Amino acid sequence: MRTKFRYVAAAFGLTASLALAGCAAAAPEASDSIVIDTAFTLETSDPGRNYVPTGYMVSKALYETLLDFAGSDESTPVEGLASYESNDDATVFTFTLKDGRVFSDGSAITADDVVFSLNRVAGMTESKANFLMNGITVTKIDDMTVELSTETPSLKLPALMTNPSLAILNSALVIENGGTTDDSDAAEAFLNETSAGSGPYILDTVNFESQVVLTENENYNGDEDIDFTRVVIRNVSEAATQKINLEGDDSQVAVDLSGDQVASLSDGINVFSTPSAQTIFLLINQSEEVGGVTSNPDFANAVRYALDYPALLELAGAGSEQATGVIPPSFLGALENGVDQELDVAAASLEASGYDGESITLEYPNDYPVGGVSFTPLAERIQSQLADAGITIELAPAPFTTQIDSYVNGTEAFSIWFWGPDYADSANFLPFSAGQKVGLRAGWTAEQDTDVVNLAAAAENATNFDERETAFSNFAEALQQRGPFVPLIVPGSNIATASYIDGVAYNSTWTMDIAELQAK
Repeated sequence: MRTKFRYVAAAFGLTASLALAGCAAAAPEASDSIVIDTAFTLETSDPGRNYVPTGYMVSKALYETLLDFAGSDESTPVEGLASYESNDDATVFTFTLKDGRVFSDGSAITADDVVFSLNRVAGMTESKANFLMNGITVTKIDDMTVELSTETPSLKLPALMTNPSLAILNSALVIENGGTTDDSDAAEAFLNETSAGSGPYILDTVNFESQVVLTENENYNGDEDIDFTRVVIRNVSEAATQKINLEGDDSQVAVDLSGDQVASLSDGINVFSTPSAQTIFLLINQSEEVGGVTSNPDFANAVRYALDYPALLELAGAGSEQATGVIPPSFLGALENGVDQELDVAAASLEASGYDGESITLEYPNDYPVGGVSFTPLAERIQSQLADAGITIELAPAPFTTQIDSYVNGTEAFSIWFWGPDYADSANFLPFSAGQKVGLRAGWTAEQDTDVVNLAAAAENATNFDERETAFSNFAEALQQRGPFVPLIVPGSNIATASYIDGVAYNSTWTMDIAELQAK
């Protein structure tokens, strides 16, 4: 959603936009087309089955959701296709559709489309996006009104309704082409060739290995005012090639540049740098069977206070910042400050842990940079810093596809991993709790820390935003003090454009809204 907020946010540093000094390239003759280079994570054009970043970016251009975010501000959902209100218990949310909105074929958007679209995701149990609808009941009130209800408080629900996987589809068209609200749904093949939404673009062609072409939706009657009527999104897996293409004016947008690449861009390129919502962290297993000495909480504390975080951050580059906890700084309840190195505390904790000089293996994926941060130099610097604190580390890199199973199965004693949100809400980080998904990967059971379990429950079930912010802050503080995770870095998002392109607004789910890109 294009609003003036984006420019205000930039002025206050929420999105740092810098035009590299030099002779800025003049805008070319007017063109209705734009080329965007990004490393594809693209499996389908069916929004209800999508669960990957490039897919979200494409779906955001083709479809609309009940709610949206204004530019890069993800603090509070705003109206999309509908406005909403909720009851005091945050268990009933009533959505009222805007009058007159239509799909790309000109047919009206009604409550029937909302009910079908959301229930389709809920019913396709094999869809990776299915969990977004867990515990949500969808009820039609009248042709323009839909009620979403939950058994327990769910202040995260408005943020869920911004996720492109929950986009509103033209139900009549999708049903005609095999759509259902259960696992018998067969509309994916149709949606991989033709879009069925109300967004500012329609799908022209798609090749999941090479490129997607979008063209203007001539029946679009929403708030966006697009400058480009044809968009080509190309799969360019190497960031270095994205940089070359942009500098050579073969493309106008490069999505995946690292901090180092941003620093060496040629003159006349715009760079939009901001901290992402990803967090790179150390996992320290609390199972004695898996980790031995790492299972002593004092060992985790020794690691936590032995590290020189500014020195680690040097490896991350533009847009990055120190992680202040498991909740990234841009989210509700995030801590203001991260941990400072305190070698005296580290030494005392190491002695209390019973560590006796044995070598600890540090595992990590060595072929999967996150936000331009490569894990091998990061692991080497951690190894050096921990050696200075008296902890012997042996590095054990492996390809992502090999390492991921050990991480998911909780068999790593000490490892480097990362976590990013599935939707723009702090509830994404509750899996770090004892007894939850990420906590269990660290061998941290609910029985080992019932206080943290209760703090997570308080955050999950809060019924007003002040209460919720306090609850999430308490949860984050407890994990920072005694959890088996050591948050290290929030990598930057660096999106570079030709000098005559403006309107980039980073979003933690869909990366950027293509419809907001503007020709200066």
